[in-house]
Amino acid sequence: QVQLVESGGGSVQAGGSLRLSCAVSGYTYCMAWFRQAPGKEREGVARIYTGSGSTTYADYVKDRFTISQDNAKRTLYLQMNSLKPEDTAMYYCAARRSGPFCTFRPESYTFWGQGTQVTVSS
Repeated sequence: QVQLVESGGGSVQAGGSLRLSCAVSGYTYCMAWFRQAPGKEREGVARIYTGSGSTTYADYVKDRFTISQDNAKRTLYLQMNSLKPEDTAMYYCAARRSGPFCTFRPESYTFWGQGTQVTVSS
């Protein structure tokens, strides 16, 4: 079993930064950050192979967001810079325990956190 607990959301003005954290218990193969705005589908933001540390980003956050992990603290992070109003959403961390591929399809992840709200004002 994997348990995920997010923190770090909040309100910020456009151009600002936030760092989200996801405390992880249990083994994971892939982890990802997703987001969901009201009335929209859940979409992938960034993903990481927890063994190799290899990362992938969605085009709409590339060069602004950074996914990282601290294995000693068993924590996944999402550093978000140059935030835009369109980044406003509930952000979720997700995990799966087997491969071979890490995708941006929400249905491929078994474990989810409760979400943390990010609001960016213009």
